[in-house]
Formats: sequence, structure tokens, C-alpha cells
Amino acid sequence: MSHPNSKATPTPKPLLTATYSSPANAPFALSKSIVAPVPAGPDATAAATTATTTTGSSAASAAAVDDKSRYLEALRRAVAETQDQVNRELTARMDEDNRNNSNNKARELALDEAKEEENYGEDVQDDED
Repeated sequence: MSHPNSKATPTPKPLLTATYSSPANAPFALSKSIVAPVPAGPDATAAATTATTTTGSSAASAAAVDDKSRYLEALRRAVAETQDQVNRELTARMDEDNRNNSNNKARELALDEAKEEENYGEDVQDDED
């Protein structure tokens, strides 16, 4: 039984988060809140104990198992959705990196060709130390 002067503390919602950072790409963060089962208080525990001792089975215990099962199902679904989003984000960044690398290689090739044309017919020493 709760006392009139006691205040109920809200149960924080569990949060599934994923973060990514890289020196080469923009960071991203994903969050999904998950509805957690309501924790059984002392009254629920006493009721479950009474039900167990009088009936031999516990309706409160069965309800707690159902709550946990729903929570685990929601958690599993949130993890799968988060993984899908992470995969999409990382694929987009990988594609961007590949485009940047291709552009850099094309630029380097063009510079090398320009240097070769400029030095055509001359004996050029490499600038290696």
C-alpha cells in the first residue's frame, strides 16, 4: 500500500541508441524508445504470493511473463530496425567515399598526364629524396 505523502517516481523509458562518428564522414545517431514492462511493486509481489499460495498458480506471475515477452519482442524489433537504418547510413557513406576516391584518382591521373605532356621529349629526373 502506498503512503499519501510518497511520490511515484516515473520509470524511465529504455532507449536503444546507436551513434557513428568518423573523421571522413558526417556523424549520425539513432534512438528508439522501448516500452518497458511496469515493475512489480510490493503490493503486486504480495498479491502474487497470495495467489500462488491459495490457488497454486499465479495470474500475476503469468502477466509478468507476458509483459517481459512483449518487451523482449519490442526490443528485438527495435534492434532489427536500428540495424537496418545503420546499414543504410553506412552504405550511403561508403558510396560517398567511393565517389570521392574516384574523383581524386581521376584528378591525379589528369595531373600526371598534364605533367607528361609538359615534359614530352625531355629527360626529367624524379623528385624523390
